[in-house]
Amino acid sequence: MRTVELKRFLEEDVGSGDITGAAVPDVHVKAHIKAGEDGILAGLEEAKQIFEHFGLDVQSKFRDGAEFKKGDVILEVSGNARSILVGERLALNFLGRMSGIATLTRSCVKCSKGVTIAGTRKTTPGFRKFEKKAIKIGGGHPHRFNLAEAVLIKDNHIKIAGLKAVIDKARELHPEKNIEVEVEDTNDAIKAAQLGIDTIMFDNMAPEDIMDAVEKLKKASLRTRVKLEASGGITLDNLNDYADTGVDIISMGALTHSAGWLNFNLNLVE
Repeated sequence: MRTVELKRFLEEDVGSGDITGAAVPDVHVKAHIKAGEDGILAGLEEAKQIFEHFGLDVQSKFRDGAEFKKGDVILEVSGNARSILVGERLALNFLGRMSGIATLTRSCVKCSKGVTIAGTRKTTPGFRKFEKKAIKIGGGHPHRFNLAEAVLIKDNHIKIAGLKAVIDKARELHPEKNIEVEVEDTNDAIKAAQLGIDTIMFDNMAPEDIMDAVEKLKKASLRTRVKLEASGGITLDNLNDYADTGVDIISMGALTHSAGWLNFNLNLVE
């Protein structure tokens, strides 16, 4: 985390100062952050950085990406009591949010049968960097970070200018970028593949319809020319069905918009 980011998060949470923490003695204390449930750890690096920003001593036997159990001491912090109180909620927020995403991602990866699990841009404004990092820690692929990283032609682009025109212009403007096209049926998938794009995204299509499209791409000798991605409405509950369709990538907004926060708590030990 860059210093400017840390200061922005602290400004949001602390405001002009911790008026409650100012009421306690300015003494040296030690605290533990414990896990309230099992999961995959993410956000530890950020939590440590928050406390270290205040000159506190931080120790941990864990690393991001590690499995942990309920009751495990994830982090030990010691130093000025007021500083620990100021950093407490921000550190717990990073751990809870990022670990929730990493845990869900790891579960999806285990069910994916070797298909790449990827995120989307359905992220929390201002926190995308850390949510994408948590997906990676969980074993997934972060996908494109922003609109400048890759060409992804969606239905509204096609409605404005037409598929071929958008592809041709995108190639002219950014010949170095991969081009991905979102499709909603088999005919559009074949048309997109014939235009020589790099990736086809099956958007909000049922697993059986995607399987049909994959078979027809094979029969047309187009399957090996493109990567295939399934997206839209995919969750841990129906992931297996999509993993059997023959796609290379499954992108899931659920990794971020539906991931629960994991429970961590900080308690003084002396």
